[in-house]
Amino acid sequence: MTESDSREPVYREMKIADYDRVIGLWQKAEGLRLRQADSLDGIRRYLTRNPGLSFVAEHHGAGIVGTIMAGHDGKRGYLQHLTVAQAYRGIGVGSELTRRCLAALKVEGILKTHLFVLDENAAARRFWQNRGWQKRDDFSVYSFINSTEHDV
Repeated sequence: MTESDSREPVYREMKIADYDRVIGLWQKAEGLRLRQADSLDGIRRYLTRNPGLSFVAEHHGAGIVGTIMAGHDGKRGYLQHLTVAQAYRGIGVGSELTRRCLAALKVEGILKTHLFVLDENAAARRFWQNRGWQKRDDFSVYSFINSTEHDV
């Protein structure tokens, strides 16, 4: 991109119609592990259960260049799949997507939000720590798979 190119994307709510472009971005992202829950049906359920809380950044000519998903359980919010295309990193896209999710969660009365970062994803750990997010060491996360499939 040249200096005269504007890389400022348009931000909007994520729609299920975005799925093919969103999953394409996620598949290229380092440090993001996709599961069956990220299928078309899984994302449709997530967006339906959490309307108005997930966003994309879209740039004319480049398509979707950033994503973030958010949901809540009535007490705490959860951010997932913050992804920004390599060419759009460092210009505030991730921060703006996060700001929009946190603002939407606040409207829902959610004032504390969590996220999960893979241990090997050093870039994501730096991103969140540099924005004031605190790594928690006072509890462990346990998961139970209630399926014969292990990639859920």
